Amino acid sequence: MVPHLVMADTLIKANTADYLILAIYFCFVLGIGFMVKRNVSDSADFFLSGRSLPAWVTGLAFISANLGAVEIMGMSATGAEIGLPTTHYFWIGAIPAMLFLGVVMMPFYYGSKVRSVPEFMLRRFGKPAHLVNSLSFALAQLLIAGVNLYLLGSIVHALLGLPMGVTLVVAAAIVLSYITLGGLSAAIYNEVLQFFVIVASLLPLTLIGLHRVGGWKGMEDKITAAADAHPGVITPAHQQLDSWPGQALSGFDNSFWSVIGITFGLGFVLSFGYWTTNFVEVQRAMASESITAARKTPIIGAFPKMFVPFLTIVPGMIAAVLVTEIADLKAGGHPTGGASGDVKYNDAMLLLMRDVLPNGLLGLAITGLLAAFMAGMAANISAFNTVFSYDLYGDYLVKGKPDEHYLKVGRLATVAATVIAIFTASIAGSFSNVMDYLQTLFGFFNAPLFATFILGMFWKRMTPTAGWVGLVSGTIAAVTLWAGSKFGDWFTLPGQGLAFAAASTAFVVDIVLSVAVSMVTQPKPDKELVGLVYSETPKEMRTDPDEHTLPLFSRPLPLAGVALAMVVVLNAIF
Repeated sequence: MVPHLVMADTLIKANTADYLILAIYFCFVLGIGFMVKRNVSDSADFFLSGRSLPAWVTGLAFISANLGAVEIMGMSATGAEIGLPTTHYFWIGAIPAMLFLGVVMMPFYYGSKVRSVPEFMLRRFGKPAHLVNSLSFALAQLLIAGVNLYLLGSIVHALLGLPMGVTLVVAAAIVLSYITLGGLSAAIYNEVLQFFVIVASLLPLTLIGLHRVGGWKGMEDKITAAADAHPGVITPAHQQLDSWPGQALSGFDNSFWSVIGITFGLGFVLSFGYWTTNFVEVQRAMASESITAARKTPIIGAFPKMFVPFLTIVPGMIAAVLVTEIADLKAGGHPTGGASGDVKYNDAMLLLMRDVLPNGLLGLAITGLLAAFMAGMAANISAFNTVFSYDLYGDYLVKGKPDEHYLKVGRLATVAATVIAIFTASIAGSFSNVMDYLQTLFGFFNAPLFATFILGMFWKRMTPTAGWVGLVSGTIAAVTLWAGSKFGDWFTLPGQGLAFAAASTAFVVDIVLSVAVSMVTQPKPDKELVGLVYSETPKEMRTDPDEHTLPLFSRPLPLAGVALAMVVVLNAIF
């Protein structure tokens, strides 16, 4: 059935000023694509920006690429539901892994001059592991791009009243246009613009919302009053207002096991698996102008990342006490009037905008949401086109063609991926909680990859056979555990406990089988592991010879130390 083009009633009433802000933003987005197109002459420019970008640009793009559907809607929804334990996705589940990526792992990525994470797998473990990783990564990016596109379409539908089918196509076309024109450079420069637009749109929402509820203390008092009025229905106030031990997030009643589940399942397996092996993020660092800039990219990104909870989680907490529909939902009601009919926690950010933002600021907020979702989708698509063009098409389908051929294939892959994302958006729409869906995907794909990566990087005895066996077995173990819980009644874990358990299982199974297989199969000669294994890589290949000439806090290690100290303080305060 073809959707009609009659404007429906909107969840939020925008006026001419709001639409004007939106139009100006889209002009900038497309203009950047046209400007960057002049500098794209070969595949290195299209896929890796010619390795010419400064660290501050790639650092902001690193965060903006991640500041998509999950960050804005997922975190505000979870903040509304369970409160401050949601900060673990940032202070435990992101910052330590980002710093590890910059300090330890980026020298191997950048120094080996690989164009993708699967290409690193090819050099370390050979073709079977490379093919498994390339296929799983490509599939994951198409699924996650669909998540961003689905939420983008639902927001435009709710805010502007356009039919859902039309919004999906229009949003996809805009993202497609600037990536196809300028490749990774266009995506990165737009991500820097989008970062500032997102902050400018969400900061007023937080500040005005806090003012409406009487400041931080007023918010705490209202959350406590609501929890006391609905015991057994609303999460106890002390669990919402303290990040540790985080039972509402982990699903464990016991505080000790809750801390273990969060630190190991989220803070180690899921977090390190995502940040250190996800090419969507690593690709931004690899576009840097030097090995020092590449190492600093995730470290610079860690500073704004640690404050994102105040722009996403806190508005969700405010909405839970200020927005009538969200307060009713949290108390066990079934209010109507959300983006999809019945109100869900995913509507928390939208409904808070409706209640606190005047026109003008509302237009800026709409623009910020659109920017966030486009940044996330663009990151997925630009990573997909690199892996498809080089690691699948170039290595297994059509080899030895001129560079111009792969550049053309990259652009065609971008178009194909965008079209496919329109259809995978429907999969995302079938899940009531997008956060559950994404964490499940990360457990399936990222957790076993991280196990293979970390073991292969620090243990030279690990063999190529162990590489692909570990990846496949870890993924199968995660899928089996998840399916057993969802469909076989093996056990039940609320919150994100099932995702943490599946990821932890994938990691352990991958490590155990990789070690066992390595002991009975032949490893690569040491000379083939230079640049790929820590013990076989000379220090000069892992460091920038000019790094000592930089000011102290322009060097990666001291900068990482400052970021780590700051996140420890945030954990202690909250």
